[in-house]
Amino acid sequence: MRVVLAEDLFLLRDGLTTLLTAHGFEVVAGVETGPELARALTEHRPDVAVVDVRLPPTHTDEGLQAALRARAEIPGLPVLVLSQHVERLYARELLTDGSGAVGYLLKDRVFDAEQFVDAVRRVAAGGTAMDPEVIAKLLDHRARDAPLRRLTERERAVLELMAQGRSNTAIAQRLHVSESAVGKHTASIFAKLDLAQSSDDHRRVRAVLAYLDAER
Repeated sequence: MRVVLAEDLFLLRDGLTTLLTAHGFEVVAGVETGPELARALTEHRPDVAVVDVRLPPTHTDEGLQAALRARAEIPGLPVLVLSQHVERLYARELLTDGSGAVGYLLKDRVFDAEQFVDAVRRVAAGGTAMDPEVIAKLLDHRARDAPLRRLTERERAVLELMAQGRSNTAIAQRLHVSESAVGKHTASIFAKLDLAQSSDDHRRVRAVLAYLDAER
């Protein structure tokens, strides 16, 4: 699995490269700046990009903007953001882009290699990997919006776990309910968000997108 890695701190970039390589990934480019990232993504067209939001030269949103531009050119390019902070705008931009798999992890909440590697693989495979704190802030921000008010507290909890990329089985284990109960909650969420029947592969992500799109 080919990875482009963007991180401006040398030690972290080198450490992530070593970690990913040890788990069977091929880091085809490890870059430091936004312009370098943009070039690497279009040149290498990786299976997944692992991107820090704030990169030189501006240290604002260079990483995210480079990733979004690359996704416009390479539809469906999987992007996993690895950031120090919850950047609500950035997370929303990625999710509402709607062109491919996304993830958003917080650097200080990645506690072991397996957690990180699993997230990279999940995003590369077309899924999502959202840190619970990121999702919580997104959903809290959405609490004033009508679509969210349609959901029960339990349905919101299910949606939050869905956005983290968890399966129904994993959600059932986390919430200590049966898998069939999770299925019923999921169906109710889709109905309340007016998500029409379609391939089920992306309906779970679309449930989150429906919230975020409503703000536009």
